[in-house]
Amino acid sequence: MMKITYDKDADAAYIYLAEPSRKSKKTKEVKKHIILDFDEEGILIGVEVLYASKHLPKETLVKAEKLVV
Repeated sequence: MMKITYDKDADAAYIYLAEPSRKSKKTKEVKKHIILDFDEEGILIGVEVLYASKHLPKETLVKAEKLVV
């Protein structure tokens, strides 16, 4: 399961590697503007990309689901 959301106003994308209902218990910035989220078992569940328009292809951002707040 992989799902990508994009918030154009914040220029932030989130790549879900697990069901969105799984909660993050630990985060780790691995590169400037790239943050990994891990669950309580240490399994990678998502990747947050800040300044996404600079790091991800435009086609990916256009296809990403709009973030619903």
